[in-house]
Amino acid sequence: MFELWGVLVILIACPLLGGLPLIAWITYALKRKQLSQVGTGNISVSAAFYHGGTLVGILAVLSEAFKGVAAVLLCRVFFPDGSSWELIALIALVIGRYWIGRGAGTTNVVWGFVVHDPLVAILVSFFAGISFLILHSRQVVKFGVLVLFPLFVALLHLSDIPRMVAAVALASLMGWIYKKIPDDMNLSAQEAQTESQAMLEFLRGDRAMVSLDEELDASIVGEKAATLSQIKRWGYPVPKGWVLAPIDDPELLTEFLQPSELSPLVVRSSAIGEDSEHASAAGQYQTVLNVTSPQALQEAIAQVQASYNHPSAVQYRRDRGLNDTAMGVLIQQQVQSVYSGVAFSRDPIAQQGDAIIIEALPGSATQVVSGKVTPEQYRAFVLETENSSSVQLEGEGRVPQALIKQVAYLVYRLEKRYNGTPQDMEWSYDGQTLWVLQSRPITTLLPIWTRKIAAEVIPGVIHPLTWSINRPLTCGVWGEIFTLVLGDAAVGLDFSQTATLHYSRAYFNASLLGDIFIRMGLPPESLEFLIRGAKLSKPSWKSTWENLPGLGRLLKRELNLEKDFKRDYHKRFIPGLSQLAQEDIDNLEPPKLLARIDTILELIHQGTYYSILAPLSAALRQAIFRVKDKQIDHSVTPEVAALRSLSAIAADAKQILSKFEPRQIFEELKQTPEGKKILQDFDELLQDYGYLSQVGTDISVPTWRENPQMIQQMFVQLIQGNELQPSAKDTNNSIFSDTGKRGFVQRRVDIKGRVTEVYSRLLAELRWSFVALEKIWLKSGLLRKTGDIFFLDFDEVRRLVAGTDSNLIEELVELLEFRRSQFLQDSEITQVPFVVYGNTPPHPLAPSLLYSDQILQGIGASHGQAEGRVKVLRNLEDVPDIDRDTILVVPYTDSGWAPLLLRAGGLIAEAGGRLSHGAIVAREYGIPAVMDVRGATWLLQDGQRVRIDGTRGIVELSNDLRPE
Repeated sequence: MFELWGVLVILIACPLLGGLPLIAWITYALKRKQLSQVGTGNISVSAAFYHGGTLVGILAVLSEAFKGVAAVLLCRVFFPDGSSWELIALIALVIGRYWIGRGAGTTNVVWGFVVHDPLVAILVSFFAGISFLILHSRQVVKFGVLVLFPLFVALLHLSDIPRMVAAVALASLMGWIYKKIPDDMNLSAQEAQTESQAMLEFLRGDRAMVSLDEELDASIVGEKAATLSQIKRWGYPVPKGWVLAPIDDPELLTEFLQPSELSPLVVRSSAIGEDSEHASAAGQYQTVLNVTSPQALQEAIAQVQASYNHPSAVQYRRDRGLNDTAMGVLIQQQVQSVYSGVAFSRDPIAQQGDAIIIEALPGSATQVVSGKVTPEQYRAFVLETENSSSVQLEGEGRVPQALIKQVAYLVYRLEKRYNGTPQDMEWSYDGQTLWVLQSRPITTLLPIWTRKIAAEVIPGVIHPLTWSINRPLTCGVWGEIFTLVLGDAAVGLDFSQTATLHYSRAYFNASLLGDIFIRMGLPPESLEFLIRGAKLSKPSWKSTWENLPGLGRLLKRELNLEKDFKRDYHKRFIPGLSQLAQEDIDNLEPPKLLARIDTILELIHQGTYYSILAPLSAALRQAIFRVKDKQIDHSVTPEVAALRSLSAIAADAKQILSKFEPRQIFEELKQTPEGKKILQDFDELLQDYGYLSQVGTDISVPTWRENPQMIQQMFVQLIQGNELQPSAKDTNNSIFSDTGKRGFVQRRVDIKGRVTEVYSRLLAELRWSFVALEKIWLKSGLLRKTGDIFFLDFDEVRRLVAGTDSNLIEELVELLEFRRSQFLQDSEITQVPFVVYGNTPPHPLAPSLLYSDQILQGIGASHGQAEGRVKVLRNLEDVPDIDRDTILVVPYTDSGWAPLLLRAGGLIAEAGGRLSHGAIVAREYGIPAVMDVRGATWLLQDGQRVRIDGTRGIVELSNDLRPE
């Protein structure tokens, strides 16, 4: 029992002892400095020496030594001397030191081990000291000790297995902490307290010679050197090189390298912050070529370092709001160039498309980047499939085309390595090897904006009012979800930049989402996997482990989704919708309408959370349990439920109308009591589902209740004989009682359907409120045209209701005309790029027609095959004649497109995935569908014959065209 109490005391007292901030108290008492707010933020012995000086450092050593010794002596109260529990006590101490005290615990372990096992401590110290004197590498010694002390423990105590295990555990913990925590020893010795500088410079011996073969920290050696180090370790050819951090003495390196005429060197800048995603600093700093002697090398290093303070460089940093940091220097073997140049993985001028731009010349790459010589320019396109890759090239010149293709593929692969960030690569070819001299992000092409997800969330051309409401909702709720997962790692992320408008269309910030997913320990393509079924690479175990607490919090939300939604459904959504339905909005004054709008928006904010999490949850469960689409019943989804009800009413109508004229069906039904009953059922259906619209998330689009023509047309087509295909519910009546995989997925699909219903109803109420407000303003003369209110943003609507902004009222007519004009111009852009680079993309270009063997690839969304003639339809304003020989090609699909799908033989959509509206409805109708076919409305022509495979997700093209 006594030993049991000892275990409890050790596991409780030692972490608390380790977390005791003695160093912080000492430093603050003597120097009035908060260590947590200076340098690396660590509260460590090295930080005490660095920021507090020798006296503070010595007291810090004594305080931490006391902790280590105290932990071991505390164990000896309960256990025999030298037991494994002494090492366990040190482990607990280090855990508290790291998690609470924000330090590594090295001093605690060193002095604790001296008391625990003096012989091992002496042996380890001896070998560590000899190693440091020979190698002069603090990094090697620090990690070498973690190997040595468990080894010596094992050799001297072979029979004590618990002791050996505890020693290995302690060493592993220390190694993990060293990887996680920055070291104040890496800070500039010149900025340390004067009396500590000599000691710090000696202990920092591992900075004397650093090569590109090592893993480098950009915050210490600069982005250029760190990037080349990473590229070299990936296996790409990078000239051999060495790095001087801003704090390093170049003397040892200059003595070691010994450049000559036969082995010249190039000395290059690697400033902290240079070649980053925020600033390239291209051409701002010095590069010195043909360095052929030690004296010339010293001068070149000094010249490059001095260029950091050149007036133009200083002004460059000021113009971009960059902090002054320091200059690292990169020294490399100089490539004897036969051909050289630069390559852009994306066109920096067009800011869209897949073209790779290459500039090349015989000789050195400096000719190209200097701007003094006009290089040859080439455009290349890389086409990569699962089994092969090829490069298509445009342009001819003196540089061999085979080399240009090799350059194109190299920069293409580097972009993929950097998760799609466009790369500016400097290259050189010496007759045998294609060398990477430098690679950096093309800063003007960041951030990357993708329409792939946004086109499904909010498709089409977007009015200002719709965007001013949707953007803060979407960005805000995504931000809440990501913050939940990331915790402190979310610091510095601007979630308000999650989405934006280009060409009046919605785009998501792929750069931000990629950064978020990397911080979460997930692959950058995770969002597209969850929503669209894209391929997903496996996340690293290390990153997943680091983010396990956040992922656990998200998993808890997912598991509680059904319970949480049911609670809010009965306590918030249903009462709120009932109250809204009882209000007579036509008799409300503008202030009352605005209060109603605010009430709706509060409900929509909560609904947005479910509208994001429910589809993600359903998609994830379906992917994990591998449940096929045909096994899932979507009858709870409002569009599907409406179609099934409409089909049942149409079947009853067919029993009455043996012969009929399609345009006269409603008149003929009025002639009999049975027909009147059918019309009554139709009106009730329209009342039940009148909140649906062509684009459910766009409040500027009229609802079915306001414009019933679509659903009337669908009703007529169903009577004419186009019946729905059997669904999962019809073919498998046990689906709802299935407690296996299908049932597990089905419950989430049902929740998704309920969420869609609630969300659509709230958006319809929001639209009707704005329409009622617009009617008042049209009557008063404040607005002139129907639809004007949707060209205002919500803040402007609020100010107009308040009536206090006279400037806005005076400029209102001109403002609305300008926005209408811009909206019409953007509406005429028939093909917007799915991906754009940078915040100010130019007018869209036609997409490059690149495909292999006349095949376009998309996502298979509804099984089956169909062959027919293409009909491109970009909107629902001018609907053509469509039959079973028609393969409908559309930019996106929403509930309003359902009547067209009912008549078509197949569907090709530019946006969407297996869980999109179009895919669900296509499966409901039993027609093949291929989603996410980039540029389909532009690449395919009316009348062109195609064959689509909804299982494999491919579109086979034919050159067979007929005039329309």
